[in-house]
Amino acid sequence: MLTVSRRTLLRSTVGVAAAASLLKSPAVLAQAAPLKLKFGNDLPATHSVNVRLKEAIEAITAETKGQVAINLFPNNQLGSDTDMMTQLRSGALELATMPGTVMSTLIPTASLTGVGFAFTNYDKVWAAMDGEVGKFIRGNIEKVGLTPFEAVWDNGFRQITSSTRPIKTPEDLANFKIRVPVVPLWVAMFSAFGAAPVSIPLNEAYSALQTKIADGQENPLALIESAKFYEVQKYCSLTNHSWDGFWLISSGKVWRTIPKDVQEVLQKHFNAAAKKQRDDIVKANADYQKELESKGLTFNTTNAEAFQAVLAKTSFYKDARAKFGDEAWALLQKYAGNIG
Repeated sequence: MLTVSRRTLLRSTVGVAAAASLLKSPAVLAQAAPLKLKFGNDLPATHSVNVRLKEAIEAITAETKGQVAINLFPNNQLGSDTDMMTQLRSGALELATMPGTVMSTLIPTASLTGVGFAFTNYDKVWAAMDGEVGKFIRGNIEKVGLTPFEAVWDNGFRQITSSTRPIKTPEDLANFKIRVPVVPLWVAMFSAFGAAPVSIPLNEAYSALQTKIADGQENPLALIESAKFYEVQKYCSLTNHSWDGFWLISSGKVWRTIPKDVQEVLQKHFNAAAKKQRDDIVKANADYQKELESKGLTFNTTNAEAFQAVLAKTSFYKDARAKFGDEAWALLQKYAGNIG
């Protein structure tokens, strides 16, 4: 009959516990098997966000020696923004970049920075997003089971294009059929101007303009170029009516299962890529205008104060403040100045 001494049993138990502890350690988990992550967004593959994301993904693959494999799915390949939000929350999708204004259907404060004619320059934008406004929005994103990365990517100041007439004054927006994202804030803003906004996903916007479901649309120059809207539009009005950024977010359910050392690698490369992409947009805007002009778009400038004054006569700013709450509105005005 086999007998086991108390000392032998204790040594065996300690050994098993140590092995179990070792298997749970991040370093071992990171090497156990390749971690496969899907990354989705609604942007064309040529957009600066996806260009920088590809570089970051390559750097992550190199640093982890192939132990992290991230597949990027641009241009709504995994579904609409709403579909991807659902997938992120369930854990079916691991990573995505999402405009704050689009996320606002679930997280109202995510569209805070998109308030019409609030920000007037990038100094104010990045002071807010890298400061208290960004921290405030990240806290609200976490409340719905998503994990936001620290650095926000640039979606740029938004401009209006049209196939019928240039938008030079607020009055030019009267009865203007304009495609907007599925963003209540912007539907309300253009409605306040007397326009006729239609909410259409980005991947359907080109055909909507081509078939005259909408006469115009609004987007940053980078996206106007990469989505080839110049093929179905004649005019571009530099309104700078709103700024929006892309949040890089992970499914909270998935993020909690990723070893800490791998999380740190992802954070490092994706946050660095976001900073590079911000610079890309600033440097490229002048070139985008020249390129779009060469492809047939006629540009005009506008007076932001005139548009803001018309909005102020409506209930738009009052309604926005009520929607976001006094705390959020105070933070916005701390960086943007007094509006409405």
